[in-house]
Amino acid sequence: EIATPGRKGFYTSWQSASQQVAIMVAAAMGFALNAVLEESAIREWGWRIPFLFGCLIVPFIFFLRRKLEETEEFSARRHHLEMRQVFKTLLANWQVVVAGMLMVAMTTTAFYLITVYAPTFGKKVLMLSASDSLLVTLLVAISNFIWLPVGGALSDRFGRKPVLIAMTLLALATSYPALTLLANAPSFSMMLSVLLWLSFLYGLYNGAMIPALTEIMPAEVRVAGFSLAYSLATAVFGGFTPVMSTALIEYTGDKASPGYWMSFAAVCALLATLYLYRRRAMSLQNIVKSQGAA
Repeated sequence: EIATPGRKGFYTSWQSASQQVAIMVAAAMGFALNAVLEESAIREWGWRIPFLFGCLIVPFIFFLRRKLEETEEFSARRHHLEMRQVFKTLLANWQVVVAGMLMVAMTTTAFYLITVYAPTFGKKVLMLSASDSLLVTLLVAISNFIWLPVGGALSDRFGRKPVLIAMTLLALATSYPALTLLANAPSFSMMLSVLLWLSFLYGLYNGAMIPALTEIMPAEVRVAGFSLAYSLATAVFGGFTPVMSTALIEYTGDKASPGYWMSFAAVCALLATLYLYRRRAMSLQNIVKSQGAA
């Protein structure tokens, strides 16, 4: 709502880009702990250090909460919905929320795969050192930070839909083959190369997806609808990515099988994108027809 005209994608992409700073700090801290402490010390007490460090941000959160101001668009509203009305509107637009969840599926799955699950995958599956796996995660977070604003800017320039469709098709075509290359030749450089490619897909897709989902949600429940769709996708897809990846590897014996889960998420996102933009086009056509009749 504060973005300048024609740059909403670029502005909103920085919300996701800022999250990558947290991944950088966490990965760097994990890398440093593995370099300084023995594995037994990390397992016994060293793992608490990052959590204690994370608590230091709590006072800053309260400071931000006290100082933040509402946007002009929100402040200008004369009528604000009650919670009962918010839930009623969300229920009336359940198709948009569900489709939005499927659109977010690729974002959360890719993010958890290349950041949260990557250290475990590198250490337990590919038998790389913990330090190498964490270093890859750090470099991937830097890559995410770069590609997310690029994705937002590209969606401003060429439209949200073309970027979303292109990235989902690329993910569908390359996720499993890329992880197969990594499984067949596990090394630090190969893991870095494959995850940087997935980072490219994630960054460009998410940079376009955030403004797209924001624009598609009904304006009166924009935050609630966006939050619900995103949290459902995180719970159903993203949060289950480590579990699904581990289960697929154990069930199939194929170390590249997490690519199946990534491909499934890409299919969900592709179908949701096509549905939502078709629905939006039909709504605009109906508005034009009603205005013409009037």
